[in-house]
Amino acid sequence: MAVAMASCSVGVNLNSNSSLKRSLAIPAPTEAMAVASFGFAPKSFCTVHKGRLTSSSTSITPRAAVEDGKTDGSPSETDTVPIPKVIIDQDSDPDATVVEITFGDRLGALLDTMSALRNLGLNVVKANVYLDSSGKHNKFAITRADTGRKVEDPELLEAIRLTIINNLIEYHPESSSQLAMGAAFGIVPPQEQVDVDIATHISVNDDGPTRSLLYVESADRPGLLVDLVKIIIDINVAVESGEFDTEGLLAKAKFHVNYRGKPLIKPLQQVLANSLQYYLRRPATEEASF
Repeated sequence: MAVAMASCSVGVNLNSNSSLKRSLAIPAPTEAMAVASFGFAPKSFCTVHKGRLTSSSTSITPRAAVEDGKTDGSPSETDTVPIPKVIIDQDSDPDATVVEITFGDRLGALLDTMSALRNLGLNVVKANVYLDSSGKHNKFAITRADTGRKVEDPELLEAIRLTIINNLIEYHPESSSQLAMGAAFGIVPPQEQVDVDIATHISVNDDGPTRSLLYVESADRPGLLVDLVKIIIDINVAVESGEFDTEGLLAKAKFHVNYRGKPLIKPLQQVLANSLQYYLRRPATEEASF
């Protein structure tokens, strides 16, 4: 989609009922406005720096019973904390954004998480749960409440991701040490920091006659999804669709991209990879140092 870039901030109400309660505002930079393409209808978003559940009568039981699926909400101290995973999939369903959440076998019905998503102006139109060797997978399809269509705005997709992660940390505090976001709004920050140079991997390959497949893996941080999209469209590459996975301390993204309806030629692939490498590996500078 053609997307007009503007300067604004994204506010996500984090943790409405616990000591984690705070508002995560992602400040927008002052760079010049740009035009983005995300493969859907035109939609405005802001550059960022650094069974249908719609009934108002739905009763919410105490958080431990809802989110944990346990009466006390506390896992055994001898349990090994699994790696939390949050997947935002724009590929598999043409009519909805598919979200999948995994945290071993510790997740409950996630009613409070779905309620938080409704507060973002979204509807959960379909939900299911399945089990495999990696644990319990909660999977549901999301659409915008105002249009009934899948989520197309990169900022809103990032807000969805942060909302889910925040609820995961709120109802499962033990996940905080396993998530990069634990350093931002968790109780226990990660014990180890990811080496960005080692963790960053980027590849671009042809993916049919009309597009290329961009794969990005790097250390996770708030606002990363929107930042990646902005970098891609800043060099006039269109983003058709993709998938953004949060796996513990890492973020893994796959984007279907094209240049004027064709796959990226080798020189443009190199320009794109170099731009992303520079952004993802550049050292972070604390504002207080200025």
